Amino acid sequence: MALNLKEHFVKYEALVQMVDGVFDRVKQEFPKEVFCREKCSDCCYAIFDLTLIEALYLNDKFLQTFSGKPKNDLVEIAGKTDRVLVKMKRNAFKEVKKGADELEIVAKMSQERIRCPLLGEDNLCVMYEHRPITCRVYGIPTSTAGVSHICGRTNFIQGKPYPTMNMDKIYGQLQLLSAQLIQDINSEKIKMHEILIPVSMAMITEFTEDYLGVKK
Repeated sequence: MALNLKEHFVKYEALVQMVDGVFDRVKQEFPKEVFCREKCSDCCYAIFDLTLIEALYLNDKFLQTFSGKPKNDLVEIAGKTDRVLVKMKRNAFKEVKKGADELEIVAKMSQERIRCPLLGEDNLCVMYEHRPITCRVYGIPTSTAGVSHICGRTNFIQGKPYPTMNMDKIYGQLQLLSAQLIQDINSEKIKMHEILIPVSMAMITEFTEDYLGVKK
């Protein structure tokens, strides 16, 4: 990636640090409820997408971390994973066009389990230090659109009051960071900050100036 996005990555890392701080406080307050531990990979099979700033950051760190055969092997795995996700989303779109309830389709997809291409054979994340925010909050109570979520392996009890991470606010901040980035690089694709990118696609995409719509 020829563009220098360091300033934007620093802002993203500040948000990550804040999120990690919230997770740590909840874990300290509820040590018996938070199950997260090494080689617990339950969250590594969840389906989710990244905002543009997250995808660019993960891609940048991935290319810094891996090269040669290790990189090629991971890219191959990511490619296979991406093809599965594309097929799944295409089928979901067809169902919605036929009249199926969109929320039910999304709920059904959320139950699917697809191994993250960054999950190593030893059940450890190969990009753990640079993992996305969704991965970082998985073990504590979160809420999206007013609906609460807890990891199935935690000891949190559904319905009881706990400190809860409002993911709508986090996603809002990620969208703002993405929008600012698009503006600062003078992109013609003014709505590109709205796109969502799977981890697998973030790994294999070449985020060139042409891809990002940078004006010549």
